[in-house]
Amino acid sequence: MLKGFFNVPKAVNEPVKSYAPNSPEKAAVLAAYKEMWNTKIDVPLYIGSEEIRTGNTRTMSAPHDHKHIVGTYHLAEKSHIEKAIANALESKKAWANMAWEQRAAIFLKAAELIAGPYRAKINAATMIAQSKNIFQAEIDASCELIDFLRYNVEFMTQIYNDQPNSDSAVWNRVEYRPLEGFVYAITPFNFTAIAANLPASAAMMGNVVIWKPSDSQVFSAKIIIDVFKEAGVPDGVINVVFGDAEMITNTVLANRDFAGVHFTGSTHVFKDIWAKIGMNIHHYKTYPRIVGETGGKDFVVAHPSANVKQVATGIARGAFEFQGQKCSAASRAYIPQSLWSAVKQQLITDVKSMKMGSPEDFGNFITAVIHEGSFNKLVSYIEQAKKDTDAEIIVGGNYDKSVGYFIEPTIIVTTNPKYTTMETELFGPIVTIYVYEDADWETTLELVDQTSEYALTGAIFSKDRYAIEQATIALQNAAGNFYVNDKPTGAVVGMQPFGGARASGTNDKAGSALNLLRWASPRTIKETFVTPENYRYPFLGE
Repeated sequence: MLKGFFNVPKAVNEPVKSYAPNSPEKAAVLAAYKEMWNTKIDVPLYIGSEEIRTGNTRTMSAPHDHKHIVGTYHLAEKSHIEKAIANALESKKAWANMAWEQRAAIFLKAAELIAGPYRAKINAATMIAQSKNIFQAEIDASCELIDFLRYNVEFMTQIYNDQPNSDSAVWNRVEYRPLEGFVYAITPFNFTAIAANLPASAAMMGNVVIWKPSDSQVFSAKIIIDVFKEAGVPDGVINVVFGDAEMITNTVLANRDFAGVHFTGSTHVFKDIWAKIGMNIHHYKTYPRIVGETGGKDFVVAHPSANVKQVATGIARGAFEFQGQKCSAASRAYIPQSLWSAVKQQLITDVKSMKMGSPEDFGNFITAVIHEGSFNKLVSYIEQAKKDTDAEIIVGGNYDKSVGYFIEPTIIVTTNPKYTTMETELFGPIVTIYVYEDADWETTLELVDQTSEYALTGAIFSKDRYAIEQATIALQNAAGNFYVNDKPTGAVVGMQPFGGARASGTNDKAGSALNLLRWASPRTIKETFVTPENYRYPFLGE
């Protein structure tokens, strides 16, 4: 093992490229998009050193052109999951004992591969698989993922450097061991960066992982796998499986060596997983770590002093970027009567100017929602709003799934602050607005806090510092990420650690050392230099 106290490169946030007309990055990503669009891929299971093709496959298509097949992926049986667990545990000894700087080098290399030769590929794959426009793909699949990898290495060294006091007689040390067993990573469709970070953050701390990506994200997950392999992640450290989610989860959670779950997805699924862990608790070798970031019903609240254009822009961007398919998306807003006319006019103008279509056309701000199930659910809420007397659609409300799963950005205005779409997470391009009387500012803050079971993100717009302070205090438990005069989306690694509480998750703050600490099991070592040889203390006297 190398000897020395090593400093890792200082983490910096990856600059977002512009993709302006005639820029080299625009040409590169469009070329990658075209090549991937016209090439069908076949994605196996990755278990240990094996690429397993079961023959039981599903197809992958683009949400904005659902008839176009871009590839297939293979589904696991229970025996494959058991094999993946066995491979992970076999790989654990070498990986856990590897010097931390060697693990750090692997993931720093992965970051640079994404920043360089894989950037166009991973962005294009995210555009195709998740129907993200180029800007949304760039800030997610490239920049945020690069930031996760760089900053997590720095956070890891900060954790290792956190040591207790010692004195001349005693040397105290803390060793940050990986968990005893394996970690199960379950990742969502909506962020390629999250899909990579959940298994990578646990692996970086010396753990081995069973990773199940979302069925709707396998296409871009394949690029992550390629990057990790090229960066040097050893076989068996991150095992990748696809298939029936319940079967995979039940098999994993039944294993005595299950040591933790790193989850991003729906609140209901996370609670079910938690319950199953509880049912199995007497079976496990150790208490599993349960880390989850789940749903949100994220708010924008405007004070009467707010700037109209800033409020409208915060809602438009916060609600409709990536078709509202962010757990942080603005999905309910509270606007004072005195500003409503101007905010309404600006919102309608903005939404009507948004072009919708394929992400290959850089003029499109809106593309498709992820799949038919999501499309049908969102349509049902739109149609119900058209019928309800306490709701009105002021812009949008149209949809078409003949080619892709397209839903217009839709704004509902309600006279009922507890209307269904003010409370229910929709995960689509729909925002509901409640107009309050200016004099009801304080009671509106109470309403914001009490309306939703979630507590992920929220934003306050105001020019009045007293009002900002008042909202910050009143809403302290309503959002784990709170924004002042900004939209409630777009947390940056190393700047705004991300996560919420209540039904939004365990608030373990991805993009910070707090999250990495969950994947370590500290051991305190006390070494005494001159050991006592008589049990008698001075107080016992002669």
